[in-house]
This record gives sequence, structure tokens and C-alpha cells, in this order.
Amino acid sequence: MELRAHEFSVDLREMSRLVLDDLGATLQILRLAAREYGAEENRPVRIEDCISSLGLEACLRAAAKQTVTHHAHHRTALENWAHSREIAHYSRIVAQDMGPGVHPDEAYLAGLFHTLGDVPELLGWETQRSSHDWARTGLRLAEHWCLPLCVQEFFREILVPETATHWGEIVQKAHEMARRSPIACPLYEGIDAGIAAQKHRRA
Repeated sequence: MELRAHEFSVDLREMSRLVLDDLGATLQILRLAAREYGAEENRPVRIEDCISSLGLEACLRAAAKQTVTHHAHHRTALENWAHSREIAHYSRIVAQDMGPGVHPDEAYLAGLFHTLGDVPELLGWETQRSSHDWARTGLRLAEHWCLPLCVQEFFREILVPETATHWGEIVQKAHEMARRSPIACPLYEGIDAGIAAQKHRRA
């Protein structure tokens, strides 16, 4: 990203794609936007809009902050990031097939951050959890960092299926399309029951 930033002209779309390929960089830039704009409804959510509003240099400084440190959890964290990127990719594809009512960029973010609740454990912040702690932790982090509403809604749906949106279904379908992850994705532990109950109520 730094090399692209020093070019005479910067392709905003390409720069956004590079950011979105990195969960840590995406997280840091969205956190920067939240700090600058608060929880206002007009706060930029799309990475392209964040870069345009906050400035490229500010976003690069935010993206450069270390999200994963080099310790015993480093390899597992990188595997988690890779899994999240793949699910984000398929979540966007699923959303594109669902029509104009679902925004593919938001679906990408829901997929990218669906393992957010595992970040504390991956980085050694905590070591124990029960079957739904990852969702509670994910929601707490998403709310604390003022991440986009689609991410918060995803975790709320896991915890309270009655608040169903389309994000859980999208991320579930993305998992069905993706290759089986080498990590123990928390989605397999919790969301299957929630989605099954949701489909049962719709029947």
C-alpha cells in the first residue's frame, strides 16, 4: 500500500481493494473513521469513502498499526485472517445475487469481521470461552469500535435469532461456498442453530 501511495496518481479503487484484503488495516481505518466522526449517521463506512474523507496519509498511518504481534498466536491469527478474507469474498458474491436490497460492500464487511469475537483469544487477551462468547465479544468490540451497523447486526442475529437480518444467512451461504477452513471457525459452533431456527419460523 505504501508503494502505491507514493505513485504520482493513486487509484482509489485499487487502494481500497488492498485495504479490504487486510482485516487489520480495514479495522484500523474504520476505527479511525469512528474516532473522527463518532457514531454519526453520515460517518463514512465504505473504505473508499474513508480514504477520501480522512485522507490517504492518515489512513496509511492507521493501517500501519500492528494488529497482530509476533508471538505464539501469530500463525493462527494469520490463518484466521485468510479465512475471513475468503468468507468476505463469497459474502459479496452472495449479496450480489440477492438483488438491490442488499449492499455487497456491507456483506463483505460482515463476512470479513465474522470472527471478530475470536480476536482477544487469538492475541492472548483471554483464553477461555463458551459456545457463544465469541458472538458476545464480537458484538462488544463492534459496538466499542463503532464498526458499521452490518457487523453489529450480524452478531446480534447470532445472539438473538429473533432479530434476524440477512447477514447471518449471507455469511452462512459464504461458508457453504468456501473451502473448509483449517481454523475452528466459531460460525460452525453457533450460527447453524440460529439459521435453522430462523428458517423454521419462516416455514
